[in-house]
Amino acid sequence: MTYSENATVWGASTLRIAVIVVLTALTCISSVHAQSTLISGMEILQWEKIMPGVWKASFGEVTLNPLDFAGSPKVEAISKLGDTAFPFDKQETRYQLTSSRANIRLPLDESEKIYGLGLEFEEINRRGNVYHLKVDHYGGVKGYTHAPVPFYVSSQGYGVLINSSNRISIHVGVGNRKDSALPEAVDRTTGKNWQARPLSDAVEASIQGDGLEIYIFCGTDPLEAVQRYNLFCGGGVLPPKWGLGFWHRMHTKSSADDVLKEVEDFKKYDFPLDVIGLEPGWQSFAYPCSYDWDKTRFPDPKGFVGGLDNMGIKVNLWENPYVAQSSTMYDDIKPYTGSHTVWLGEVPDYTIPDAQKVIRSHHQKNHIDIGISGYKFDETDGYDVWLWPDHAAFPSGNDAVQIRQLYGLMMQDMFTNHFREQNKRTYGLVRSSYAGGANKSFVLYSDYYGHRGYVTALVNSSLAGVLWTPEIRNANSAEEWVRRFQSVCFSPMMMLNAWASGKKPWSFPEATDMVRDVIQLRSSLLPYIYTAFYDYNQKGIPPFRAMVLESGYDSKEILTGGKLDDSGNPYAEKKRIEATDQYMMGPSILVAPVFAGEKERDVVFPKGNWYDFYTGEFAGNGETIVITTKLEHIPLYVKDGAIIPTISPDNTVNRSKELPVEIRHYGEKENTYFLYDDDGVTFDYENGEYALTELSVERNRSGELTGKVSAQNKKVFNYGKISWRWMTR
Repeated sequence: MTYSENATVWGASTLRIAVIVVLTALTCISSVHAQSTLISGMEILQWEKIMPGVWKASFGEVTLNPLDFAGSPKVEAISKLGDTAFPFDKQETRYQLTSSRANIRLPLDESEKIYGLGLEFEEINRRGNVYHLKVDHYGGVKGYTHAPVPFYVSSQGYGVLINSSNRISIHVGVGNRKDSALPEAVDRTTGKNWQARPLSDAVEASIQGDGLEIYIFCGTDPLEAVQRYNLFCGGGVLPPKWGLGFWHRMHTKSSADDVLKEVEDFKKYDFPLDVIGLEPGWQSFAYPCSYDWDKTRFPDPKGFVGGLDNMGIKVNLWENPYVAQSSTMYDDIKPYTGSHTVWLGEVPDYTIPDAQKVIRSHHQKNHIDIGISGYKFDETDGYDVWLWPDHAAFPSGNDAVQIRQLYGLMMQDMFTNHFREQNKRTYGLVRSSYAGGANKSFVLYSDYYGHRGYVTALVNSSLAGVLWTPEIRNANSAEEWVRRFQSVCFSPMMMLNAWASGKKPWSFPEATDMVRDVIQLRSSLLPYIYTAFYDYNQKGIPPFRAMVLESGYDSKEILTGGKLDDSGNPYAEKKRIEATDQYMMGPSILVAPVFAGEKERDVVFPKGNWYDFYTGEFAGNGETIVITTKLEHIPLYVKDGAIIPTISPDNTVNRSKELPVEIRHYGEKENTYFLYDDDGVTFDYENGEYALTELSVERNRSGELTGKVSAQNKKVFNYGKISWRWMTR
């Protein structure tokens, strides 16, 4: 088949015969790979090149394929990345199919680092651990998480997707086959450097199932591998502009009058407001859900939603997927539900098209037709004690475990497509996702509330093709309030979720001005952030990404611990530590959040000159600096040559056109930047209705930096006069 023919196949929603791909990552063979080893009982994987830099292998049969819910690959964009050689010896990629399990084995170099495997709140390097990839509330078990995406990225510049909706157990360089290249054995009592987890020369993964499908995404560096994966899944989402404004979720018992009072308070305190989120109490019944308006709290839903829309404020509705008997859609959905309930509500089987028709029709008539902009899908992850059991039966005949793994992804796919059919972009929240989720219009969130872990999750999400918000709900002090707001303002969704606390942005009076300032700073960066999301959509580059994806960055892995403690560390194990407290936003801005109580912090710069965002002063080059923190500022640094478009902050993203743009330039380098714009609400940009403006900085004959503006495509340009500001002069 040709590449274009393959694109049609991958976009189809029929179940596919699956193939397992075993991959090994070596540009040079280490001491562990001194020679090729014969792995008994395992067959060599057969690889097929399906696109430039994308390889596939499979064995057995795959059912309920996750990629059936992904977008169609952006074949042209993948081709533009060029071609790259297969990353390791195909003879060392192996598989085995037994009566109960499907297994694969992919080679691993001695010094290789492995990142990814979904949303995680602790650490970033997966080497030397075992992960059981299960959709669940985050509970401390490695791999139990809201988005256990079975995709990993190697420090050697390739990525691997183990494509299955079964739960995958993956041993990342741990677990030594006796017929593999074993390291030298060391006596613990008399020898040195004994290890509780001897170095393994492979990644090994298995499922309880009848087959696997494996993809390898080649690249010249880890970022390119991530790009290919995201593009293969349809490219990243481009949110509506209003989705990148400020979100405020109301207390769950709020009424229409309460919401309108809150809106007036936002005006009174001069705070931006773009989206109001309604929590469970908007419904006539919640846990399980009716999806019908509570007529006491919201007697006129159409007038309420329309009134807010006239102010430029969108409305987002909270739901969980479980249907109450009192719902007006109950009788229609019941024939398509599973054997078990959740909170005594029916569990729809959304692998059945007729079930999708029921919920889409109900939501269209009661919500979308009156102006609802999108949804927050809660409880799609869940604890075992309230979700359906593994042995539950569903009318489609699909396995209950597989449906749970994909439930959040199916909800996202269903509603992303539903809005797309009406030429409307949506943006919302979801509690679980999986492989293929990059182009869905949803951001992940959690009940877990550790601030440092939230930032680690933001870093890890970029390695998994998902988006994450470190939402703020509450705080123990004004300092923590400010620090959490700073993190959330530099994330894919800027949101205060006051569903239980009832907090307002001004709830800590001594911090009110600082909170307003950081929200307005984020708002002023809309042209830059919106362009970063366009690059996510078109090039697969995550708009918020881990430092390990940044060229010239030294991850500086540190092995800590290792001291024998017969109660706390009886095997004298060491931990692999890499920094997860800083990340990139867009092409040029390095974000270094501060946590409550920190008076100073380290900032690690990649190679090249970096400058302070606020002052334009030189900050460092390829080094680690220690900074004294300021409560009023989140530390931000920019690359040499950075071009940052900004606008004056306003209190809604849905503002008038012809806003002037100030272009900031930092450092001494010449550079070119393409500023993207479109109507911000439809998919017309896919038909050429957008503006792309080239902003270039060059030196004139006198050696001075000058700015130049050149419109490449100017069909929909919502900005006015462009001026330049030279930050480093």
